Amino acid sequence: MGLLQREPVPALHGGNERLARAELRRQIGRLELQLSGLVAEAFPRLDLDAAVPAAGREPRVLGFGDLEAVRDALVARIATARRALSERAQVEARNRELLGRMLAAPEDFKWLRVSRADIGRPGCGHWHSRPRLGPLGMLMGWWQVKVSSGCPLAGRLAAVDQESQGD
Repeated sequence: MGLLQREPVPALHGGNERLARAELRRQIGRLELQLSGLVAEAFPRLDLDAAVPAAGREPRVLGFGDLEAVRDALVARIATARRALSERAQVEARNRELLGRMLAAPEDFKWLRVSRADIGRPGCGHWHSRPRLGPLGMLMGWWQVKVSSGCPLAGRLAAVDQESQGD
């Protein structure tokens, strides 16, 4: 059965609310697992809001209607998370295509910078279309794509670590 289709709760047909509540709790558990998987998939590229409002302020056993409300809120939150992930994936795909075109013809993308985060890769770093040999290259139309070496702080920390090992 699809995620966004409501699963039937069979217990009310037989009049056994205890079984119906158990089925709703099973569905809620499955939906919470799916939502947590989506949040983990999105991290750190996208910050998904996985919170579902509480049914009440004080602790209590949720009734049948409250459990249905929690289930429906989880279904809506999952649909929103999937939509956000899909949109982010489309943006990253377009940025990867842009990077490919920029690498092929840097002169067509003067001063453009594409970061690793823009294409969905972890870590620091970017690709930057710049003139080769500074102002002279800019006047002559000599453009290149420079790849950054990553995080400047990480490089400094590695250098400090090497110096401390030499002492």
